[in-house]
Amino acid sequence: MNFALQKTLELLIIIAIGFFLQKKIAKQDLKGIKEIILCVALPATIFVALLKIELKGSLLIFPLLALAFNFIMLFASKYLLTATLPIGETAKKRTLLMLLPSLAPGLSCFPFIVVYLGDDSLALAALSDVGNKIFVLILLYILAMRWHRLATANANQKITTKSKLKGLLLSLLNEPINMVIVIGLVLLGFGISITSLPKFLQNTVLSLTSLMTPLVLLFIGMAVRIKSGEFGVILSMLVRRAGLTFCLSAIFVYAFPSLTPALILLLIVFPQSSCSFWPFAHMNAINSMEENSNYQHTTFDTNFAVNILACSLPFS
Repeated sequence: MNFALQKTLELLIIIAIGFFLQKKIAKQDLKGIKEIILCVALPATIFVALLKIELKGSLLIFPLLALAFNFIMLFASKYLLTATLPIGETAKKRTLLMLLPSLAPGLSCFPFIVVYLGDDSLALAALSDVGNKIFVLILLYILAMRWHRLATANANQKITTKSKLKGLLLSLLNEPINMVIVIGLVLLGFGISITSLPKFLQNTVLSLTSLMTPLVLLFIGMAVRIKSGEFGVILSMLVRRAGLTFCLSAIFVYAFPSLTPALILLLIVFPQSSCSFWPFAHMNAINSMEENSNYQHTTFDTNFAVNILACSLPFS
């Protein structure tokens, strides 16, 4: 069997196993699995990804192109893709704006690139993912916190600017993901890579990283609850997202006709990656803050976000 097809079937089977476990997993157990992902597996994955970055001046164009793509998709999602949503569904619209511009090439794109295009193209795709990581880990978190603060200000006009900044700083420091990003960037600044760490520490972090993919896929399978009305909306958004990215790829390829066939295929396939899990982590953190503060509203619809992720991976 073709390796790429085999890899895809493996991912889908893990999601299916999670789906069949729904009746055996209580909501409290599901929260525990989610906490393991957000506080252990995901921070470890980010830490390793950061310490593996080796940027060269001539290759900076690839992460910059990916970052530009993320921004174009963010504005397109706001003004085109979500335009048909009812005005009252603000939480769903914000959820879509967080997920649709994001990319998860590690799960949905890299297996196909390594089979059909080889290791050289995979290296370029991994480098492009650096720009995408900056967008989903940092910029989307700032955007999510801005929406949360605006909603908080509307709900309570007595909140001062000083308290807003203090709350934002505390929420940033309390998130394991943000702690790991800060530590990783500091180590990277001192020229320390993953191979520079003691062997026992390398093995520990890599072991935690290996939990990421199966846990995320199992969680998606166990948590997905797609309503009949939502499925049509999600499928419509994913089809529009794919069509728009094909158009953007076509424009770029037409503008630079001297590109090699391998690079053209990379430019077409990479933007078709599924939606990233990391924006969900940001949305979940903010919704948890709102639940603890007894807010009457939620900035995001995390159940809707899980359903989007569940549909996005096989679709991609």
